[in-house]
Amino acid sequence: MGFDFNKEYVLENDIVILEPLKQEHFNDLEVVGQDEGIWTYFLGKSNGEGRIKEYMDDAIAQREARQAYPFAILHQQSKRYVGSTRFFDFSEDGSSVRLGYSWLGEDFRGRGVNKNCKYLLFQFAFEEMGFERIGLGAHEENTISIAAMRSIGLKQEGRIRNLFPGIKRPGRADALLFGSIKDEWFKEIKANLKLRL
Repeated sequence: MGFDFNKEYVLENDIVILEPLKQEHFNDLEVVGQDEGIWTYFLGKSNGEGRIKEYMDDAIAQREARQAYPFAILHQQSKRYVGSTRFFDFSEDGSSVRLGYSWLGEDFRGRGVNKNCKYLLFQFAFEEMGFERIGLGAHEENTISIAAMRSIGLKQEGRIRNLFPGIKRPGRADALLFGSIKDEWFKEIKANLKLRL
């Protein structure tokens, strides 16, 4: 089938709608993005002083360059845009992709929004686009993100040493790499994640 960067993919369930990120999302996401806690483990800080605009401009430019496909996250019940996520690092042969740059406003963390987003994104990637694998990563100090990935059955595939600056301690920190292949999605992860929605 193949991924089409020009297509307007919209992913939806009863909890969230994932829409292609556009300039019209800026005002809503700028408000959410003022929460500095969002950006703790991001290499490029985007909170405050107009930096959300730079962040969004860069994300949209990456889609135009066919390097990433960013989404805005709409929370169905509140009708509020609450964060963003994206596919990126598409393999040349179209068999794999990475998922990341995911963030949510404080009021929507720990309420199942992230799991619903992940379910829709994994389902879309494996079942509609035919990807063979999805990769994810996290700063080693981001224990909440790491626990969430492990809880749904993602496999740790590696570690990149000293990739990030340390946040909670001086010096450098590693990146932990996780992933899923298509067979694992159908055999285990899909049902495991669905139970947590």
